[in-house]
Amino acid sequence: MPDRDVLQRFLFEHTHVRGGLVHLDATWQAVLERHDYPPVIRDLLGQAMAAAALLSTTIKFGGSLILQLTGQGPLSMLVVQASAACTLRGLAHWQEPLPSAHLGELAGQARLVITIDPGEGKERYQGIVPVEEEATLAGALESYFRQSEQLGTRLWLAADEHRAAGMLLQSLPGGTGDPDAWDRTTHLGATLTDRELLGLDHREILHRLFHEEDVRLFETEPVSFRCGCSRERIENVLRGLGYDEVADILREEGQVKVGCEFCNQQYLFDAVDVEQLFAASAQPQVPSTRH
Repeated sequence: MPDRDVLQRFLFEHTHVRGGLVHLDATWQAVLERHDYPPVIRDLLGQAMAAAALLSTTIKFGGSLILQLTGQGPLSMLVVQASAACTLRGLAHWQEPLPSAHLGELAGQARLVITIDPGEGKERYQGIVPVEEEATLAGALESYFRQSEQLGTRLWLAADEHRAAGMLLQSLPGGTGDPDAWDRTTHLGATLTDRELLGLDHREILHRLFHEEDVRLFETEPVSFRCGCSRERIENVLRGLGYDEVADILREEGQVKVGCEFCNQQYLFDAVDVEQLFAASAQPQVPSTRH
């Protein structure tokens, strides 16, 4: 039985090469249950979710990693968010007709943005790389690491209507006693097929590719779908719009309806809700005192 919704980190002993494998099943199905994507968009989004999970293993952070593709083609936006707790969410915006071709043709003049949000009010870090016309998502991400991080990185990504999966190899800074390790492991990794990536479990993949290497496996980490939306966050957004604008919406629509694009959760506010919302925000902060 293949691994389900787990992230597997591994390391080639006595080398400067590390790696990761991820399989998304229920996590991926939770995304597909909420949106009906055409196959070419669906598979690209699945690849992006697998990629975001793998990229989250390359950094130490307590917030979230956001992978966003924006373009001027039929695929106008694709965004995936991975948290430090190994939760994922993602969505894509597109319009017909869709070419079943390269990422560059789907997204037009596109760019790939990777944002690290440490949370807790800390400053975000953002890296941007243009997407070449003939590029794949894996190739665009490899270019990002080569240009922005100066780290040799290879990615293998696959997705279909059932699951999404990926494998990452990365060369760490610093020399070792095995200077051929990077070339050797990436050459072996290049023999991995999409069918094997989607159908075999982690140990089978690692044995098939690297049975002659000394591979150290770390404890697997569960991965799951989770959306960060909440009524409290939506209330903060409405407060940010201001009472007059929200009241105008209420008069025109009879209620204020806000939907989360990631999970399709709908939040409804009637006249009483709106009045309470702004009455609460208008309450003066009274300092506590002791006598």
